[in-house]
Amino acid sequence: MAPEHKHLRIAITGGGLAGATLVNALVKYPHIDVHIYESAPEFSERGAAIGLAKNSQNALDEIGPSVKEALVRAGAVPMNSTRGTVASGPNAGKIIFDLVADVPPQGVHRAAFLKQLLAPVPRKVMHNNKKLVKIEDAADGSIVLFFKDGSEEYADLLVGADGVHGHVREHILGPDHPALEPNFAGFWDCRALVPFSKAKEVLGEEYFKEHRRYIWSGDGGMFMHDVLDNGKMVQCVASKVTDEDWEPKEWKRDLDREALENAFASWTNSPIVKNMIEKLNDHQLLLQSPELQAFAQWDHHVDAPTFYRGHVCMIGDAAHAMTPYHGAGAGQAIEDVMILETLLGEVKESSQLDAAIKAYDEVRRPRAQRVVQSSNSTGRIMCGKGLDVGLDVDKLRAALGPRWAFLHEFDQKEHKKRALDSFRKG
Repeated sequence: MAPEHKHLRIAITGGGLAGATLVNALVKYPHIDVHIYESAPEFSERGAAIGLAKNSQNALDEIGPSVKEALVRAGAVPMNSTRGTVASGPNAGKIIFDLVADVPPQGVHRAAFLKQLLAPVPRKVMHNNKKLVKIEDAADGSIVLFFKDGSEEYADLLVGADGVHGHVREHILGPDHPALEPNFAGFWDCRALVPFSKAKEVLGEEYFKEHRRYIWSGDGGMFMHDVLDNGKMVQCVASKVTDEDWEPKEWKRDLDREALENAFASWTNSPIVKNMIEKLNDHQLLLQSPELQAFAQWDHHVDAPTFYRGHVCMIGDAAHAMTPYHGAGAGQAIEDVMILETLLGEVKESSQLDAAIKAYDEVRRPRAQRVVQSSNSTGRIMCGKGLDVGLDVDKLRAALGPRWAFLHEFDQKEHKKRALDSFRKG
C-alpha cells in the first residue's frame, strides 16, 4: 500500500541532462516532492559537449535562473558564428555558410553542465545505484517503482529520462511496438577534447581568432571543432556515414588510426584530415587518446504515437533520440522540461495529472519528432550524401539554408501558452 502523502510525488528515472534539468526545475515548488533515481554509481554524462542555440537558451530563461546560472558556471562559451566549409573534392575550401545568430549559440561540456545543474539539488532527493526493473499501477492510482536492489518507491508521476534504451519507453509503448527500439541512424562519430593551445598549434591560429564553430563537409563525412570550458578546451569531432549494420544496443566499437584514415581515404589531400588525424610534429588531435572509439548514432526514426501512458511519461532521448546534426538533442530535452515543469507547477492534486500529461504530449511530441526527422536528413546533406546535392556549394546552400529557422526561431512563450491552454481545457 502506498504511504500517505500531502505533496505531489514526482519520480524521475535517469540522471543525465534531461533528468538533472527537470529535478533542478522542480525542487523550487513547495507542493512537489521530487526524487531522481540513477542506475549508475554516480550521476554522469557521456560525450564531450552540447550546443544550445537560441531556442534552447530561451527555454532555459523560461524555466528560471537556476538552470541558466548552471550554464554560466559550467564554462559555456558563446560562438560568434558557425562556418560550414567544403573539405574534399573540387570545391574544397569553399564556404557553404556563415551563420551569425542574434543570440549566439553556447557550447558547454556535458559533464560540467550536469554537475552544475545538480549542485543546488538537495542530496536527499538524489539516489544512485537505482536501476528500474519494473513499473506497476497501485490500487490508489499511484505508480510503484521496483528497483534491481529490491527496493520499492511510490510516486504520483514517473518521468522517464532514462535514455534511448531505457525501461520507461517500453512500459509506455509495449514490448512489441514498432517504435520501441531506436534505429541505427547510419552514422558513427568519434571525438576528443584537447587543450586550446594544442588545437591552435595543430589546426592553425587562424581558426581561433574568435570563438567560432567550424564544420567541414566532405565525401561521406564531416569534421567539427569548437571551443569549450571558458576557452580552455577544444572539442574535435569526426562523423561518418556508413552502410554497415550495427547491432541493437551496440554503442561503440574500437577505432584505431588505420580505420579512421581509411574512413576518410577519399578526402584526398584535405588539410582538415591531415590536421585532425595525421600526425604532425608528434601531435595527434583525434588520436591523442589510446582508447579512441567510434560511437553509433541512434534515433527514433519511427515516431511514437504517444509520450505517456497513465501517469508515466518520457522526456529527452527516452522520448525522441536524435542524431547531432541539428545540435538539438539537449535543447529538445530542455524544451520538454520547460513544458513539463510549467504544467506540474499548476498541478495541485493528483487528479489534475491526466490533463497535464496530455497537454505535455500534445505540444511536445509533434515538435520533437519533427526535429528527429530533420536532423537525420540534415546530417546526410552535411556529409555530402544529400540526394542530388553532393558537395556542390550552391546546392548545399539551397538545401541547408531553410533547415534552421523552424528550430531556432521558435516562440517558447507561445509554446508554454499552448500547453497551459490545453491543460486548463482538461
